Amino acid sequence: MKILNLYAGIGGNRKLWGDEHEITAVELDENIASIYADLFPIDTVIVDDAHEYLLKHYSEYDFIWASPPCPTHSKTNYFLNAQGLKRYPDMSLYQEIIFLNHFFNGLWCVENVKGYYDPLVKPQISGRHYFWANFAIPKMESKINMTKICGDSAKGDERRDEMNKLGYDLSKYPKGNKEKILRNCVDPAIGKAILDKACSVYKEKNVEQLKLEL
Repeated sequence: MKILNLYAGIGGNRKLWGDEHEITAVELDENIASIYADLFPIDTVIVDDAHEYLLKHYSEYDFIWASPPCPTHSKTNYFLNAQGLKRYPDMSLYQEIIFLNHFFNGLWCVENVKGYYDPLVKPQISGRHYFWANFAIPKMESKINMTKICGDSAKGDERRDEMNKLGYDLSKYPKGNKEKILRNCVDPAIGKAILDKACSVYKEKNVEQLKLEL
């Protein structure tokens, strides 16, 4: 399949996808994009605004994955609001869901954290994430305890142990907040399960289309 991986980060969702697909990754942060490019050298990596790139290029792909920034949607906003940080949720998340649902003919999946408000469009849930998609998402529980990575009370050894489960060694990359980069990763096992399901649906659609043509 020809895949568009938006807001790619260092490729948590992509880690177990293998090399048989033609993948384009879009990431705005140049440093993070360079790490992704080093980890997945066969992918095409583009440093750009993923939100705008989607609008211009969506029709070129068979499957689109998007992981828009989650901070303005997460439950930490209760704490931040009480501390004086007041902000609106970034509604580009729902712009992309609605746009893909109405205008994209391929398969798509939009991922985000479980929010502090009732979602405006009903999601599917797998692990600690919300998923919006036009196919059934496999229901899985992550083996990675993100509380031990993200929680302020987590001990250093516990953080490292859970981060190591993601399967990334970022020690050779001198730049960037490595804990933040890893916190933003989707569990690679969940990413693989979702792509496997998308591939199955894609193959079934192609078989049905072939039957119609015959």
